[in-house]
Amino acid sequence: MPATATPSGRLHQLGAALTVPNFRRYVSGQALSLVGTWVETVAQGLLVLHLTHSGTLLGLTTATRYAPVLLLSPYAGLLVDRFPKRRILLMTQIGLCLVSLVLGLVVLTGAVRLWQVFVAGIAFGTLSAVDNPARQAFVSEVVGPSLVRNAVTLNSTLVNVARVIGPTIAALVVDSVGIGWCFIINAGSFLATIASLLALDTAQLHPTTPTPRARGQLRAGFRYAAGVPDVARPLLMMALIGTFAFEFEVTLPLLAKDTFKGGDDAYGWLLGAFGLGAVAGGLYALGKAKTGVTRLKRVALGYAAAMAALALAPTLAAGIGVCFFVGVATILFLTTGNSTVQLASDPNYRGRVMALWSVALVGSTPIGAPIVGAISEAFTPRIAVGLGALSCVAAALVGQFLMATPSTDRGNKRRALRKRLRPRR
Repeated sequence: MPATATPSGRLHQLGAALTVPNFRRYVSGQALSLVGTWVETVAQGLLVLHLTHSGTLLGLTTATRYAPVLLLSPYAGLLVDRFPKRRILLMTQIGLCLVSLVLGLVVLTGAVRLWQVFVAGIAFGTLSAVDNPARQAFVSEVVGPSLVRNAVTLNSTLVNVARVIGPTIAALVVDSVGIGWCFIINAGSFLATIASLLALDTAQLHPTTPTPRARGQLRAGFRYAAGVPDVARPLLMMALIGTFAFEFEVTLPLLAKDTFKGGDDAYGWLLGAFGLGAVAGGLYALGKAKTGVTRLKRVALGYAAAMAALALAPTLAAGIGVCFFVGVATILFLTTGNSTVQLASDPNYRGRVMALWSVALVGSTPIGAPIVGAISEAFTPRIAVGLGALSCVAAALVGQFLMATPSTDRGNKRRALRKRLRPRR
């Protein structure tokens, strides 16, 4: 009689990475910090709109926060490959804590000006350029290669649990004590990550050997990424979607304010529904251990449909409902793409590869955010969201037509045929 998985067995499979004590410590600190990050994300969008009432300036301010990721991430990835990732994370988390604390104090004193938000965004982005690839690459050192996909999906699901909780907390804080305290809350949340990093049992980590300093390592990282199809294709797909679809810090507050004529709480509802959908998508992804460009292409098409539905949503209530499915598509694309890239990467290049993933995911924002903000202001936020839907279709086409060269396809078919015809021993 064939064995069947029990509910407890399935639950264990979904949370396999949580059986690693170090991962439980690490992810608990990350969870609290991510909630704080989303509290600040909501607060910054509201702060800029209160100061300027301009979609274009909101897009430009968002771009300043992510421009350093675009410019510095390749160098940061090399830094991550050269030095211990845990030490790098401790330094970046302390720096990010101080940036949020200073901006919060400036807002609370009533002395805040737009240029100060720009400066804080550049400082935050510079530290994030190093922090992002370090966090991505550090996951495999915490759990080991066999649990990477499960750990990545759990981590991404937590990001979106935070996306549900963070806006709710932000709305309560803004209504009760003001925007400035949102930045203070985020500064405090970084302390949780710092504490979790210090609590890790270093003897149980799986560190990769640091890459020794040599000439041409940055170029070698680019050549490596371009030469591995299961790395290059997801990076191109993520770059397209990251530039035009992943601009929710710009599109959602503008949809709430200009399209649906809602207040600050409307943005919180849209973002909360998005996060709730992402949590549901993450739980689904935990039970589907599938990676690869073919799956990523299918997810991109579903993503396009969800974004198109959001662009056409007639009311705030409909927009909130559709945002749930946009969140599902977002987490499925992120976890599938991230896992595909991580599993296809040589450990000695993983820091540089994940830096390129950060460029595609976050570093594309300085390009896309001003464009999306300007389109929203010149036309309507619906057009900007529709552009995001088209970018998802374009990403799916990249996955379809850049799958392999004809010669590669013929070679794969010949190898498969020889394998089938080979006599069994």
